Parts: sequence; C-alpha cells; structure tokens
Amino acid sequence: MSDDLRMDAREAEARLLTERTAAVEQLTSMGADLDAVAAAAADSNVDDEHDPEGSTIAFEREQLAGLRARVKDRLGDIDAALERLRHGHYGRCEKCGNPIGDARLEALPAAPLCVTCADQGGRRR
Repeated sequence: MSDDLRMDAREAEARLLTERTAAVEQLTSMGADLDAVAAAAADSNVDDEHDPEGSTIAFEREQLAGLRARVKDRLGDIDAALERLRHGHYGRCEKCGNPIGDARLEALPAAPLCVTCADQGGRRR
C-alpha cells in the first residue's frame, strides 16, 4: 500500500464491523422508541391538530423516523465499504480513484470519496 493508504485491511474491517454493530444497536433502540411513541399516540383519544400533546407526539415520531432513516443510510454506507474491502477497492476514491488518506478513513471508515472529491460535492451512485 502507498504511504497515503497504510490502513491494514484487518484493521479497516474491524473498524467497519464495530461501526456496523453500533448502527444495528442504534436501529434496534430507535425501533423500540418508535414503538413507545406509537403506543402513546394510540392511547391518546384526541387528534394531533387540536391537542398540544398530540403535536408533540407527532413531532417525536417524525424526529425518530428521520434519525432512523439516517442510521439506515449509514448502515448502507458501512455495508458498501465492507464490499469495497472484500473486492480490494477500499481506501480508493469512488470518483477519481486516488487514495483516501488514513486520517479521513480513521475519522470516517466508510468514506467513499477522498477529501478533494467530497469537497466538490460529488458522490457517485
């Protein structure tokens, strides 16, 4: 590996699997939270529009749903990074093919782009 790409494949896989486990645990926890909010809404016999408590429940439900969607996206990014690792493409920018620096991979192990391409706002999908 080049000087810019020193992260060992085993270390990268371990980091990604640790992040994946944390994301799955977070999804599980958020699912339980969503169930609790849904139960609170079901126990309420008023509509969201006219009851201040109803709008709070609706806000919590939407906030949790949004956060859950972000965690699902993160899980997809981690799975994609694991796939790149399996195929020998991990640590290479998906857009330009240059190495993704170790500092970036340490901060964002699932990063698909180098700093330059990420700054340009490009993501190939």
